Amino acid sequence: MSDSDWPIDLRGVHKTYNRKIKALRGVDVRVGAGEIFGLLGPNGAGKSTLVKIMMTVVLPNRAEGTILGQPIGHKPTLRRVGYLSEDHKFPPYLTGAQVLDFYARLSKVPADKRKRETGVWLERMGMSKWADTPVSQYSKGMLQRIGIAQALLHEPDVILLDEPTDGVDPIGRKQIREILVELRQAGKTVFINSHILSELEMVCDRVAILVHGQVARQGTVEELTAHSLSYQVTTADGIDSLRDEIVRLGAEVADRTVTIKGNDAGAVNKIIDFLRSKEIMIESVRPTRWSLEDVFIDAASSLNEEG
Repeated sequence: MSDSDWPIDLRGVHKTYNRKIKALRGVDVRVGAGEIFGLLGPNGAGKSTLVKIMMTVVLPNRAEGTILGQPIGHKPTLRRVGYLSEDHKFPPYLTGAQVLDFYARLSKVPADKRKRETGVWLERMGMSKWADTPVSQYSKGMLQRIGIAQALLHEPDVILLDEPTDGVDPIGRKQIREILVELRQAGKTVFINSHILSELEMVCDRVAILVHGQVARQGTVEELTAHSLSYQVTTADGIDSLRDEIVRLGAEVADRTVTIKGNDAGAVNKIIDFLRSKEIMIESVRPTRWSLEDVFIDAASSLNEEG
């Protein structure tokens, strides 16, 4: 893929607040079309700052790269971007339908399409019966649903979502995940900031872990957890008497569980054959690997130790 083919291509992004708070320290991120990319990190890691730089809400001290092939801040290109900020605020006197119409007008959506798409997105987000209710009466989750709808109504090519499921109930989170998958299938580029790691793990093609303004890890969940793959063989009976022999075969023993690290099927079969030769009944054999949360904690701990 050439440089011009990346809808989001950020290189060397730096941001310092008040000449001393280093929010971003040379961040490099590339996101492809038809990809859901997750950015995760602890509070204060610089996640929201990076998104705000893409939207020109915040100016970087230094940054190279493009959005949809144009330099960051290219105004016509920004109309092709959908954005949900972390702490979005809507005029409290507007109804949900009026909020969507207002933002669609800002994005130059024609009147007939505004009316049609407003109804469609109110229905998609489960907000139809609240369409004529002022947003001042909305819960946090309802505001999030309207916020996501306004980010998508004008059919953008790039979607930036900052904590999109914050305050949303489990049913709503599932609906949002389904919409994100549909966007990916349509070839859209989706960039998500979130601290809900399980959400990212379910939908993201790739993720980056941001710690102290630096990218500590980046890749697919499979790539980031490959080193942690192991197999656990659980037996019906205790196997302490066989511990030394099992350890010599390269495995670990804890109570009734034998752990074989790595992805070597031959090593697993060797352990199974040994246990059967000793007439040990095997209850289960299952692969295990780190979760995204484990990767995040390891990355944050490693960078903290280095710092």
